[in-house]
Amino acid sequence: MLRGIAALLVFQLIGESFVFLLKLPVPGPVVGLVLLFAALQFGRRRGIASFPHTEAAAAGLLGNLGLLFVPAGVGVVSLWSIVQAQAGPIAAVLVLSAVVTLAATVWTFVAARRLIDRGRKN
Repeated sequence: MLRGIAALLVFQLIGESFVFLLKLPVPGPVVGLVLLFAALQFGRRRGIASFPHTEAAAAGLLGNLGLLFVPAGVGVVSLWSIVQAQAGPIAAVLVLSAVVTLAATVWTFVAARRLIDRGRKN
């Protein structure tokens, strides 16, 4: 499991380095995740079908994901007066982000469906 966590952290470091050096407007962990995905796909095409250390680390982190939200919950409770004072803007942002997320999801599904249908015709 330690090797898997190390691999995840190395890809996060590489992503952070890319963002820092290239001044990209994307979070470093997102770039690291894309690079990890590309590395896993490359390995799978080369015949390395399984990455047990990385899979074990990811499963361990996902299994304890709820614990990672505890500090955020404590922060909200401790700053409840500020949250109440800003309830209107917070609600507006939540609704707007939900609508944008839904629209992006629908657009992505429609685009993927068109690509799949186009691939079947050829």
